[in-house]
Amino acid sequence: MTVYRGHVLHISGSPSLEGAGDALVSEPDGALAVDSAGRIAFAGAWSDLPASLVRDEVVLTEAYLLPGFVDTHVHFPQTLATDEFGGGELLEWLERCVFPAESRLADPGFADLVAVEFVRRRVSAGTTAALVFGSAFPEAQDALFTRTLDAGLRVVSGRGIQTVGPGSAAALLTSEDAAIGLAREEIARWHGRDAAGPASDARSALAQVAVIPRFSLAVTPETLNRLGDLYAEVRGEGVYFHSHLNENDRPGDGEIAAVREQYGVEAYLDTYDGRCLPGSLTSGETLLGRRSILAHAVHCTDRELHRLAETGSSIAHCPTSQLFLGSGTMPWQRTVASGTTIAMGTDIGAGDEWLIPRVLNDCYKVHMSEPGDRSSAIDPAQLLFLGTLAGARALDQEQLFGNLDAGKDADFVIVDPAAQPGFPLALEAAAHGGVRSQLFTLLMGMREASITGVFVRGQRVGAP
Repeated sequence: MTVYRGHVLHISGSPSLEGAGDALVSEPDGALAVDSAGRIAFAGAWSDLPASLVRDEVVLTEAYLLPGFVDTHVHFPQTLATDEFGGGELLEWLERCVFPAESRLADPGFADLVAVEFVRRRVSAGTTAALVFGSAFPEAQDALFTRTLDAGLRVVSGRGIQTVGPGSAAALLTSEDAAIGLAREEIARWHGRDAAGPASDARSALAQVAVIPRFSLAVTPETLNRLGDLYAEVRGEGVYFHSHLNENDRPGDGEIAAVREQYGVEAYLDTYDGRCLPGSLTSGETLLGRRSILAHAVHCTDRELHRLAETGSSIAHCPTSQLFLGSGTMPWQRTVASGTTIAMGTDIGAGDEWLIPRVLNDCYKVHMSEPGDRSSAIDPAQLLFLGTLAGARALDQEQLFGNLDAGKDADFVIVDPAAQPGFPLALEAAAHGGVRSQLFTLLMGMREASITGVFVRGQRVGAP
């Protein structure tokens, strides 16, 4: 048993977003006990630590002990493509910047270099679990999974599927037969893997696989129908579905208008819901469900939000990248009221912040800036929930990680303010306003420098 003594902060239990404040645990002199199997044996006040545990190894720290951060939307092949100028919004940026950048991963040596950097950046940001939009190239995906497992991090990923696209995406395109075949091979090779080999339960393994068409414009109705058939076969094994939804609504020629024109559907979400024929007629199996996460959802209709909630699907909210691409602001109050699970995504590389608290910083600001009575000052406990437990819930792994409750895997980060210039004084000043004030300053002001320890299943994670 190893006991870490520091300021324990997490959202305990299994609350809703609205109930996060009542579930906030803050123990300035706290203890986090991790057993030899890498599970949490105790988390709470040091004074309440069972006497039998005091005799075990104690790691003293004046730092904060938080759950590991969860990123529900990040692009592995865009690791080196952040802050690129595309001279336009989403579709222009994809064609001019992203497709050429992602095509470079056809070179296995370069792909491995990117995989090493991707894992390094995750470790530096304390991101213990991530849903990763993968590369089109199987060798690059092998590098991603291998490097991630070598580091001891959690990953859900799948190759980015494209069967149609502009000339700049030519290297990323495959036939529909190849797309289905490669998806099957990736599931067989990597779903349910741990560092030592196949896990006894694929749903709790460090590495799991998702079926990931880039978005509806990158495939055809036939592709989506065949992916629906595939997903119907494998969803019982815990395979995920992931893609983009309602990101850019530029009048006339934006993403949403293009999807509606190409498919003739009433709503973008219908294309993923087995209704991708003109008029949103039923065409095949739905891709929505408990392990389905759609990124952005900035411009959803009420019907779409209701359907996401009804199917247990989740939204990866990516405010940083939405600012970069001018995609607009997801209406916070209306989206929360739908009951859909909302978690956070960095969306590297339209997003240029790897650290989930930096994305939470943008989340707070953009929703505070919504006009009139739509403005929301998101509670600090809710922000912590969004960056940790909500992500685990969206990944359908809340029973394993997301907070520091006893019995869960010990996925946590050590945040040492002393490692970040000026941060201790800011937190000391904020403490006069109470726990929420201090938590808010911690989340808003945190940078990578303050993260001095990252642990998954109780083991310290090291960068490649």
